[in-house]
Amino acid sequence: MDAIAGTAELGSQALDDDQAFERLLGPLIEPGYRFACALLHDPQAAEDAVQEASLKAWRKLSQLRSPEAVRPWFLGIVANQCRTTSRTRWWQVAKIAVTPEQTESRVAPVADSIDLRRAIRRLRYPERTALVMYFYLDLSAEEVAAATHSTPGAVRRRLYRTLARLRPFLAEES
Repeated sequence: MDAIAGTAELGSQALDDDQAFERLLGPLIEPGYRFACALLHDPQAAEDAVQEASLKAWRKLSQLRSPEAVRPWFLGIVANQCRTTSRTRWWQVAKIAVTPEQTESRVAPVADSIDLRRAIRRLRYPERTALVMYFYLDLSAEEVAAATHSTPGAVRRRLYRTLARLRPFLAEES
């Protein structure tokens, strides 16, 4: 309970103090980056999305209803920024070539999960968002609901249906 009280106090301080905002948001940058990477499949675009989301979070800090819910609130901002990023035409068209040295260092980890990543990429954005938040970031259904402006029951139904949609994609890949 002390951590929640500390977060609430930090949240109220963050409105007036940049360092308090940094302490509030600091632990969420890495999970936000992992989430953005899972949605965008591009580390550089994910970095940009998290940076933009951080700026938007700072601007919208007064809209944070309860500082204890800062994690789903921030991840919701990251999800919206990723959606905006993936919708822009230049991001879809202009892909920078990866050098062979860069790909060699990442081949083994990526090869293990390539089928799953392809299947997840085929899902619709809301399905992918809920799936990544729940399974990849280990958020509870309540936190996913808060981040996606939904209810926990709706999140559970979406996850169930998404997993059912994902199974045939994985069967096709193997």
